[in-house]
Order: sequence, then structure tokens, then C-alpha cells
Amino acid sequence: MRLLLPKPSRTATAAAALLAACCLAWSTGAQAQKSPNGRSAAANAVRGSTPYATRDDAMQFADDVAERRGLDREWVRATIGSARFLPNVPRLMLPGPVGTVKNWQTYRGRFIDPVRIAAGVRFWRANADTLARAEQVYGVPPEIIVGIIGVETIYGRNMGNFRVIDALATLSFDFPDAHPRAADRRAFFRGELESFLSTESRTAEDPLVPVGSYAGAMGMPQFMPSSIAKYAVDFDGDSRIDLVNNPADVIGSVANYFKSFGWTPGMPAIYPVHFEEARLQKALLLAPDILPSFSADSFVAAGAVPEGDGINHKGLFALIELQNGLDMPPTYVAGTRNFYVITRYNWSSYYAMSVLDLGQEVKAAMEQQQQAAR
Repeated sequence: MRLLLPKPSRTATAAAALLAACCLAWSTGAQAQKSPNGRSAAANAVRGSTPYATRDDAMQFADDVAERRGLDREWVRATIGSARFLPNVPRLMLPGPVGTVKNWQTYRGRFIDPVRIAAGVRFWRANADTLARAEQVYGVPPEIIVGIIGVETIYGRNMGNFRVIDALATLSFDFPDAHPRAADRRAFFRGELESFLSTESRTAEDPLVPVGSYAGAMGMPQFMPSSIAKYAVDFDGDSRIDLVNNPADVIGSVANYFKSFGWTPGMPAIYPVHFEEARLQKALLLAPDILPSFSADSFVAAGAVPEGDGINHKGLFALIELQNGLDMPPTYVAGTRNFYVITRYNWSSYYAMSVLDLGQEVKAAMEQQQQAAR
């Protein structure tokens, strides 16, 4: 099966690309893919002038990858060697200032707006049969899939303009030491770079052309290379996987991702919750963060009472706290295992709530339009 990543066909050999990278200015490869505003996508991301071919650590990594994966050594060296440092990317990886107060309403407003909701309705209508089939096969409802794709890329409108090889090389070899988990994150991105190279080696296309986010995520669902290798599926049976232009493969791949992480069909992701202040042990409830750790009985015993059918929930709960700045009290919900599964896509409760809210807003808009048409 052929895996199609965001790129046109190969136009030169990797060895020739390495030679070109050593000689040309920072704009090498800028003609690769056009962004919606007409500028080349690669040109929108500033790159340094020195390719990684000059870095001993990068070339040693290339040799190690070639040996581990059984890849052509010169091809791996040429591909990594053609990558260029992205000076703005390391700064994007640094956490915000200590003490910064989060604001759920502000965060939500970035993703729940009329433009994104209308785009979600169009996407759902155009792919209704595929979304229904994905729910049958994987058990993941359409609103969750629609919410993910909408939050990630506005249904393919914004898939990133950083050359993937540049982003992954920068984060593999120049991840900022100031980050509190620099060693772990550097190792993570080296693994993603290795996965990207392994996948690219099985295609006949140019590994220097794919574009994505500043972290190397690609396509409509913004899968990292290792997620593409593990979870991407050919959902329309055309013998290739295309996460850029083929909504069927995107829908199937997102659904497969959630199923692989343990999505339970029919289980709500959240329930409303209220507190009984007399016995509330908020510190105890918040200690596990987003990991479901409390049965319904133990949840209630600690002063958090799930509302509606939540009181009969058979699985575990997590108390989810969403801060609303300094002037408003936090928002709280009872998160189930399915809420935790959404955070495996992005380890943030704010992100997961945005996915849920966008999906529900799109679903409500769909139903409203259907009623108006009757």
C-alpha cells in the first residue's frame, strides 16, 4: 500500500538535494508547495543558511538510523543533511511564563466561532456516509471526528507551512535546553524524525517537500510521523493513504487513532458536576489531573457529584478543572475514560473540551438547518 504524504513527486535524487543544500541560499525548496495566499509554503517559514550536513551529531544520527532501520546510508545522510535550522521553532517550544493564568473562555473562543462551525457543517454534509461508516467500524461518533479535524486544521484550510524535514531536524538537534523536559522532548523528536525517514524511504517521492506544523505534524488531522505509521488507514480502499486531500482516509485514520487508545462506544466523554462543599476534597480530586481515578462512589464521597446519568457511570472519573482567568471561578466537569482518550491526541484538557464543544456546535447547527428545511 502506498502512503501519500503532503508533497508532489520526487524531482531529484536525495544525493543531488544534499549538494544543492550545501550551495544554495535559505530559500532552497521554496517552490515546493503553494499556500492559499499564493506564496510558497516553505517561503513562509524562515530558515537558517546552514544545512545539517555540516553537523557531526546530525550525520552520526543519520548513520545510526540507517543501521537500525536497514536504510541506504547515503540517502539518509543526504536527506538529513539537506534539512535547515528553523530559528523561530525552538522558541515556540518553550512553555509560557511561570504563573500565567489560563483562561478557558479565551481558549475556547479560538476554536468555537461561526466560520469554523459553518466549515464543520459543510465537511459533515460532504462526508456524512464516511463518518457514519467510521462510527460503525471504530465506534467513534461523527461529532468527535469533526471536532478534531476542525480544531486541528479547519478541515484542511491550515495544515502548516513548515518543511517537515526542517522542523524535525531543528527539534531533534537544536531543541532548547531551557525547556524543563529538554532531554525527553529531544528524544521524542528524534524518534519522529526516524519514523519520518523510515516511511519516506518506502516511497518514490521527495522527502524534502512535505510541509506541516512547526512540530512536524502533517495533513488534515495533523498526525506526527509515528502516528501516520501506526494509525493511518486507507479507508476508501484506493491502495494509498492520503491525509492531505482524501477526507475518507482522514476520517478513518482519526477514528482508528481513538479506537487504538481505548475509545468506548456510547460512553459520554464528560458529565456536568456540582460540589457538596461540606465534604469537598478538591485537592484530592485534582491530584491525578486528567487521569480517571475515582469510581462514582469515591467521587461523590470526596464531594463531587456527577449529574444526570453520571451518577450511574460504571467507569472511573477525573475532575477536570478549566481556569477562567483571575476574575472568574474555574469551570469543572467530570471526565470519563473517553475524555482521557481525546487528550491522547493533545495532552490538554482545554484542547479536549474544545474538540467536544466544536463537535457539538457543528452537530447542533446541522440539526437546526435540517429542521428549518422541513
